[in-house]
Amino acid sequence: MTSTRDEVSVPAASQPGQQDTFDSLDPRTGEAIASYPRHSPEQVEAVVARARRASRWWSDLGFDGRARKLGAWRRLLDTRRDELAAVVSRETGKPMDDARIEGILALDHLHWAAKNARRVLGPRNAAAGLLMINHKATVEYPPVGVVGVLGPWNYPVFTPMGSIAYALAAGNTVVFKPSELTPGVGTWLADTFTEAVGEDAVFQVVTGEGETGGALCRAGVDKVAFTGSTATAKKVMATCAETLTPVLVECGGKDALLVDADADLDDAAAAVVWGSMSNAGQTCVGVERVYVVDAVAEELLDKVAARAAQVRPGGEPDAQYGPITMPSQLDVISGQIDDALDRGGRAVVGGRGSVRAPYVDPVVLADVPEDSSAVTDETFGPTVVVNRVRDLDEAVERANASRYGLGAAVFAKARGHEVARRLRCGMVSVNGVIAFAGIPSLPFGGVGDSGFGRIHGADGLREFTRALSISERRFRSVNVMTFDRPGWVVKVLAKLVSAIYGR
Repeated sequence: MTSTRDEVSVPAASQPGQQDTFDSLDPRTGEAIASYPRHSPEQVEAVVARARRASRWWSDLGFDGRARKLGAWRRLLDTRRDELAAVVSRETGKPMDDARIEGILALDHLHWAAKNARRVLGPRNAAAGLLMINHKATVEYPPVGVVGVLGPWNYPVFTPMGSIAYALAAGNTVVFKPSELTPGVGTWLADTFTEAVGEDAVFQVVTGEGETGGALCRAGVDKVAFTGSTATAKKVMATCAETLTPVLVECGGKDALLVDADADLDDAAAAVVWGSMSNAGQTCVGVERVYVVDAVAEELLDKVAARAAQVRPGGEPDAQYGPITMPSQLDVISGQIDDALDRGGRAVVGGRGSVRAPYVDPVVLADVPEDSSAVTDETFGPTVVVNRVRDLDEAVERANASRYGLGAAVFAKARGHEVARRLRCGMVSVNGVIAFAGIPSLPFGGVGDSGFGRIHGADGLREFTRALSISERRFRSVNVMTFDRPGWVVKVLAKLVSAIYGR
């Protein structure tokens, strides 16, 4: 969800005949945690072929059979939540409690997907209409087959599970390529699935960098679900276009939080600080811009500054957030802070000295020009820009001016819902922040440079299926779809249509 976060250089290959490997690193210390295979295109093709062979068995289990299997996996994940959280914490550097929250949210979505798959995807009757009254019409949603999932590192459980759980519940097999920064998380998820379900080809993992991801796109999967930067999404789409493989892409954001004069400013300030700085700001739907009406701007800024000044990063258990997981992102964060200050913005909390690898202290900037990179480009760090506007209408105008359109938040007592409907994005929280991500029934996705397609909810289940329409003749009548039709049929049909629809 930044221009660099999922692009890592590929080391030189190892000796012929040996499995090439790469190391997973602890971003807090730089120490190697474990080594993982760098799967070659041929190995990826073999994994997809196994998934293809298993797809018939998994699909034939039906909704109830899959729900039982996914329920067994969910219960196993629940009993081993701390083990999963430890893997996440080691590979991302985030605090254990933040890692635990990821697992809890993933369990909720897994449960919802399995429970609601039949209701959303099962056969349903459709109206045939007066002209085709002698036909029965039905629609159902069979799985596409094999789904390739390319996951991010910032939420290595919650985000990819938004595709994995829904694809599996819909009847697909899944091949998951986790980020090269969090291969252990992906491997752990696949291993526990096999342990719970007793079948190791339904949900498999391949590991590696960009070349492995490209190989998965070319390996004959029926759909690719990608989460990452907009720049990398375009490369994924171009690769998938070679075989007309459909894609779902969830990219970055520059999410805005709007504050009206009648808002609860304490709640708004708490939301600004948590929304912008939790997970070290490495959240695609995190708060990066704040537009507050002038009448309460200084009061809100004071409250935000007081809260942000108390937030502390670090690798200790009691730290509020951890390191910047991808080292190259530190330059992006520094560059945006410099640009904002060089162009007349002011640092209310922190500033140029806040970047101290691998951590970044909280940074609150104010009165930053709207064409500064700190306002226009995704930061992916614990910084936030607070700019004042004359009213909510101007706030909406500025929020919608971004090329991104993922999530947003509105704090207002009287006009919250009205303003939410005017925002050009995929999700909005009113008098809250990022709440939509924790509601399994709500679709999740963006517009513009934030991508397209949806995970979560009924839309997320249908995303991994194909609509199958079936018409079945119930009784004989005059058939217009034949060369044997009488000459008078079309004339009568035309008069009938005019009588019904021409009025």
